[in-house]
Amino acid sequence: MDSAELLDLLGNENRRRILRLLARKPCYVTEISEYLGVSPKAVIDHLRKLEEAGLIESRTDDQRRKYYFISQNLRLEVSVSPYGFGAKSAYPARNLDVTTSCRHLTIDVSPRESSDLSDLARELKRLDQLENELSMAQRWVQGRLADVMERIGDGFGDGETRLYAEILRVLTEEPADPETIGERIEAPSSVVRDALVDLADHGVVARTNGEWELRE
Repeated sequence: MDSAELLDLLGNENRRRILRLLARKPCYVTEISEYLGVSPKAVIDHLRKLEEAGLIESRTDDQRRKYYFISQNLRLEVSVSPYGFGAKSAYPARNLDVTTSCRHLTIDVSPRESSDLSDLARELKRLDQLENELSMAQRWVQGRLADVMERIGDGFGDGETRLYAEILRVLTEEPADPETIGERIEAPSSVVRDALVDLADHGVVARTNGEWELRE
Protein backbone atom coordinates (compact mmCIF):
# COMPACT_ATOMS: atom_id res chain seq x y z
CA MET A 1 0.00 0.00 0.00
CA ASP A 2 1.24 3.49 -0.85
CA SER A 3 2.76 5.27 2.16
CA ALA A 4 0.81 8.48 1.56
CA GLU A 5 -2.49 6.57 1.46
CA LEU A 6 -1.55 4.71 4.62
CA LEU A 7 -0.73 7.96 6.41
CA ASP A 8 -4.09 9.42 5.38
CA LEU A 9 -5.90 6.31 6.56
CA LEU A 10 -4.16 6.22 9.94
CA GLY A 11 -4.57 9.95 10.44
CA ASN A 12 -7.94 9.19 12.04
CA GLU A 13 -7.62 8.48 15.77
CA ASN A 14 -10.57 6.08 15.89
CA ARG A 15 -9.11 3.94 13.10
CA ARG A 16 -5.83 3.76 15.02
CA ARG A 17 -7.76 2.73 18.15
CA ILE A 18 -9.61 0.05 16.17
CA LEU A 19 -6.31 -1.43 14.99
CA ARG A 20 -4.94 -1.29 18.54
CA LEU A 21 -7.97 -3.22 19.77
CA LEU A 22 -7.84 -5.77 16.94
CA ALA A 23 -4.16 -6.33 17.67
CA ARG A 24 -5.33 -7.87 20.95
CA LYS A 25 -8.13 -10.02 19.57
CA PRO A 26 -10.72 -10.27 16.76
CA CYS A 27 -13.84 -8.22 17.61
CA TYR A 28 -17.46 -7.74 16.58
CA VAL A 29 -18.85 -4.35 15.59
CA THR A 30 -20.69 -3.99 18.90
CA GLU A 31 -17.48 -4.66 20.87
CA ILE A 32 -15.59 -2.05 18.85
CA SER A 33 -18.46 0.43 19.22
CA GLU A 34 -18.45 0.05 23.01
CA TYR A 35 -14.66 0.34 23.13
CA LEU A 36 -14.58 3.54 21.06
CA GLY A 37 -17.75 5.05 22.47
CA VAL A 38 -19.09 5.82 19.00
CA SER A 39 -22.09 4.55 17.06
CA PRO A 40 -22.01 1.17 15.26
CA LYS A 41 -22.69 3.04 12.01
CA ALA A 42 -19.49 5.09 12.41
CA VAL A 43 -17.55 1.95 13.32
CA ILE A 44 -18.78 0.16 10.19
CA ASP A 45 -17.58 3.09 8.07
CA HIS A 46 -14.09 2.93 9.63
CA LEU A 47 -13.99 -0.84 9.22
CA ARG A 48 -14.98 -0.55 5.56
CA LYS A 49 -12.07 1.80 4.87
CA LEU A 50 -9.59 -0.39 6.72
CA GLU A 51 -10.89 -3.46 4.90
CA GLU A 52 -10.68 -1.78 1.49
CA ALA A 53 -7.06 -0.91 2.27
CA GLY A 54 -6.37 -4.56 3.02
CA LEU A 55 -5.37 -3.97 6.64
CA ILE A 56 -8.22 -5.98 8.14
CA GLU A 57 -10.51 -8.84 7.11
CA SER A 58 -13.81 -10.17 8.38
CA ARG A 59 -15.31 -13.59 8.97
CA THR A 60 -18.66 -14.94 10.11
CA ASP A 61 -18.77 -17.35 13.04
CA ASP A 62 -21.13 -20.26 13.67
CA GLN A 63 -23.74 -17.86 15.12
CA ARG A 64 -23.51 -15.84 11.90
CA ARG A 65 -21.87 -12.93 13.71
CA LYS A 66 -19.32 -10.99 11.72
CA TYR A 67 -16.02 -10.27 13.39
CA TYR A 68 -12.92 -8.40 12.22
CA PHE A 69 -9.21 -9.06 12.58
CA ILE A 70 -5.91 -7.62 11.28
CA SER A 71 -5.00 -9.37 8.06
CA GLN A 72 -1.37 -8.48 7.44
CA ASN A 73 1.86 -7.39 9.07
CA LEU A 74 2.98 -4.00 7.80
CA ARG A 75 5.58 -1.47 8.90
CA LEU A 76 5.25 2.28 8.33
CA GLU A 77 8.30 4.50 8.80
CA VAL A 78 8.15 8.30 8.84
CA SER A 79 11.18 10.56 9.08
CA VAL A 80 11.02 14.34 9.57
CA SER A 81 14.06 16.60 9.85
CA PRO A 82 15.22 20.06 8.71
CA TYR A 83 16.87 18.28 5.76
CA GLY A 84 14.14 16.02 4.54
CA PHE A 85 10.78 14.36 4.94
CA GLY A 86 9.99 10.82 3.95
CA ALA A 87 7.60 7.95 4.56
CA LYS A 88 7.80 4.35 3.46
CA SER A 89 5.88 1.20 4.14
CA ALA A 90 7.30 -2.30 3.99
CA TYR A 91 6.38 -5.86 4.84
CA PRO A 92 8.45 -7.67 7.47
CA ALA A 93 11.44 -9.66 6.28
CA ARG A 94 11.42 -12.99 8.12
CA ASN A 95 14.17 -14.70 6.17
CA LEU A 96 16.67 -11.86 6.04
CA ASP A 97 20.21 -12.77 7.09
CA VAL A 98 21.17 -9.68 9.06
CA THR A 99 24.63 -11.08 9.81
CA THR A 100 25.63 -10.79 6.15
CA SER A 101 23.30 -8.05 4.93
CA CYS A 102 23.91 -5.45 7.64
CA ARG A 103 27.59 -4.56 7.78
CA HIS A 104 27.18 -1.33 9.74
CA LEU A 105 25.01 -2.49 12.65
CA THR A 106 28.00 -2.55 15.00
CA ILE A 107 27.76 1.20 15.46
CA ASP A 108 30.90 3.25 16.04
CA VAL A 109 29.73 6.03 18.37
CA SER A 110 33.10 7.74 18.72
CA PRO A 111 32.87 11.44 17.76
CA ARG A 112 34.17 12.45 14.35
CA GLU A 113 35.09 16.11 14.52
CA SER A 114 36.70 16.54 11.10
CA SER A 115 35.52 19.59 9.15
CA ASP A 116 37.03 18.37 5.89
CA LEU A 117 34.26 18.14 3.31
CA SER A 118 35.61 14.88 1.89
CA ASP A 119 35.53 13.27 5.34
CA LEU A 120 32.04 14.63 5.95
CA ALA A 121 30.84 13.23 2.63
CA ARG A 122 32.19 9.78 3.52
CA GLU A 123 30.56 10.01 6.94
CA LEU A 124 27.26 10.98 5.30
CA LYS A 125 27.46 7.91 3.08
CA ARG A 126 28.23 5.67 6.06
CA LEU A 127 25.26 7.06 7.99
CA ASP A 128 22.96 6.58 4.98
CA GLN A 129 24.03 2.94 4.81
CA LEU A 130 23.52 2.53 8.54
CA GLU A 131 20.03 4.03 8.32
CA ASN A 132 19.08 1.60 5.55
CA GLU A 133 20.45 -1.36 7.48
CA LEU A 134 18.66 -0.35 10.67
CA SER A 135 15.41 -0.23 8.71
CA MET A 136 16.17 -3.68 7.32
CA ALA A 137 16.97 -5.00 10.79
CA GLN A 138 13.71 -3.58 12.13
CA ARG A 139 11.83 -5.42 9.40
CA TRP A 140 13.65 -8.62 10.37
CA VAL A 141 12.73 -8.17 14.04
CA GLN A 142 9.10 -7.51 13.10
CA GLY A 143 9.07 -10.63 10.97
CA ARG A 144 10.52 -12.75 13.78
CA LEU A 145 7.98 -11.29 16.22
CA ALA A 146 5.15 -12.25 13.87
CA ASP A 147 6.59 -15.76 13.53
CA VAL A 148 6.83 -16.24 17.31
CA MET A 149 3.30 -14.89 17.84
CA GLU A 150 1.93 -17.24 15.19
CA ARG A 151 3.63 -20.20 16.87
CA ILE A 152 2.09 -19.18 20.21
CA GLY A 153 -1.27 -18.91 18.44
CA ASP A 154 -0.88 -22.42 17.04
CA GLY A 155 -0.56 -23.72 20.58
CA PHE A 156 -3.32 -21.76 22.28
CA GLY A 157 -5.68 -20.40 19.64
CA ASP A 158 -5.46 -17.18 17.65
CA GLY A 159 -8.00 -15.37 19.82
CA GLU A 160 -5.73 -15.63 22.87
CA THR A 161 -2.33 -15.19 21.23
CA ARG A 162 -1.70 -11.62 22.36
CA LEU A 163 -2.92 -12.24 25.91
CA TYR A 164 -0.79 -15.35 26.38
CA ALA A 165 2.25 -13.70 24.82
CA GLU A 166 2.01 -10.73 27.18
CA ILE A 167 1.63 -13.00 30.22
CA LEU A 168 4.64 -15.06 29.17
CA ARG A 169 6.67 -11.91 28.58
CA VAL A 170 6.00 -10.78 32.16
CA LEU A 171 6.96 -14.19 33.56
CA THR A 172 10.28 -14.20 31.69
CA GLU A 173 11.33 -11.36 34.01
CA GLU A 174 10.21 -12.80 37.37
CA PRO A 175 7.47 -14.87 39.02
CA ALA A 176 4.26 -12.93 39.64
CA ASP A 177 0.70 -13.32 40.89
CA PRO A 178 -2.36 -12.78 38.64
CA GLU A 179 -3.03 -9.31 40.07
CA THR A 180 0.49 -8.08 39.32
CA ILE A 181 0.40 -9.58 35.82
CA GLY A 182 -3.01 -8.01 35.19
CA GLU A 183 -1.67 -4.57 36.16
CA ARG A 184 1.35 -4.98 33.90
CA ILE A 185 -0.64 -6.00 30.82
CA GLU A 186 -3.83 -4.02 31.61
CA ALA A 187 -6.08 -7.07 31.78
CA PRO A 188 -8.58 -8.19 34.46
CA SER A 189 -6.98 -10.54 37.00
CA SER A 190 -9.82 -13.04 36.44
CA VAL A 191 -8.90 -13.26 32.75
CA VAL A 192 -5.24 -13.65 33.67
CA ARG A 193 -6.08 -16.47 36.11
CA ASP A 194 -7.99 -18.41 33.45
CA ALA A 195 -5.11 -17.96 30.99
CA LEU A 196 -2.55 -19.10 33.57
CA VAL A 197 -4.56 -22.27 34.23
CA ASP A 198 -4.63 -22.95 30.49
CA LEU A 199 -0.89 -22.33 30.23
CA ALA A 200 -0.33 -24.68 33.17
CA ASP A 201 -2.40 -27.37 31.46
CA HIS A 202 -0.02 -27.05 28.49
CA GLY A 203 2.96 -27.46 30.83
CA VAL A 204 4.27 -23.93 30.19
CA VAL A 205 3.92 -22.39 33.67
CA ALA A 206 3.66 -23.61 37.25
CA ARG A 207 2.37 -22.11 40.49
CA THR A 208 4.59 -21.86 43.55
CA ASN A 209 3.61 -20.11 46.81
CA GLY A 210 0.84 -18.12 45.14
CA GLU A 211 3.01 -16.89 42.26
CA TRP A 212 3.32 -18.19 38.73
CA GLU A 213 6.57 -18.83 36.90
CA LEU A 214 7.82 -20.33 33.67
CA ARG A 215 8.63 -24.00 33.85
CA GLU A 216 12.24 -24.96 33.21
